[in-house]
Amino acid sequence: MIKVLARGLAHFVIASLWLTQTATAAEAQREPLLVFAAASLTDVLQQVGPLYTQQSNVPVKFSFAASSALAKQIESGAQADAFLSADQDWMNYLQERKLIKAGTRSDLLGNRLVLIAPKDSKITLKLQKGAPLLAALGPNGRLSTGDPDSVPVGKYAKTALSNLDLWPSIERRLVRADNVRVALMYVARGEAPLGIVYATDAAVEPQVRVVDLFPASSHAPITYPVAAMTSASSETESFLKFLRSHAARAIFTKAGFTVLSGDNGTTAN
Repeated sequence: MIKVLARGLAHFVIASLWLTQTATAAEAQREPLLVFAAASLTDVLQQVGPLYTQQSNVPVKFSFAASSALAKQIESGAQADAFLSADQDWMNYLQERKLIKAGTRSDLLGNRLVLIAPKDSKITLKLQKGAPLLAALGPNGRLSTGDPDSVPVGKYAKTALSNLDLWPSIERRLVRADNVRVALMYVARGEAPLGIVYATDAAVEPQVRVVDLFPASSHAPITYPVAAMTSASSETESFLKFLRSHAARAIFTKAGFTVLSGDNGTTAN
């Protein structure tokens, strides 16, 4: 009888170990969430992702680029689970094509637009109507920002410069970068004497300094909508919820983003 009980106990232990190993292997093989996100979110999401994984055991993989490029990839069939855009236009683009899961879209973050220069630059300038921006560039200097035909930061920049009566003189002097981080890099390397980026991008690059903030009234509010895609996995909505957690909010706030309460774009308390 004792031998029978011992044999049964041994089988139970072996089965338990097998189930544990199987569960561990399945966890290791779990497909990660694929999140497409605007380049300006690189630093913060690379901090948020591991925290979400630690809590949920769901790995997250990010693809960072201009919102325009990411939206086009999704339209072409890229199987992203979620999309975080740096403007409303490119999220609208996907929503109009019925590529967003209904009921998951909301405004997550806000940002500011700034004029930057290399850290050792002596340029000073107050951004207002008729500001001597062209003179500050010098005879051959270029202004670096995202391509205003598609990249959100460039679109915001064009609107702001237009409203300050500066666009006609500056348009031909633009360096049209593929995304905001490339625009930032040109200034950090000294390849452009001035650039227009988001305040949070300037904050993470020690080789640049902020010359001035653009007046908030000179362009539309800079908001980052987020949504799950129609092809999203079942864990995606838990990730979107985590983006509004206290842990994620602390990371966003520390980086200089404004955390918004939801789809009306108001600031979260």
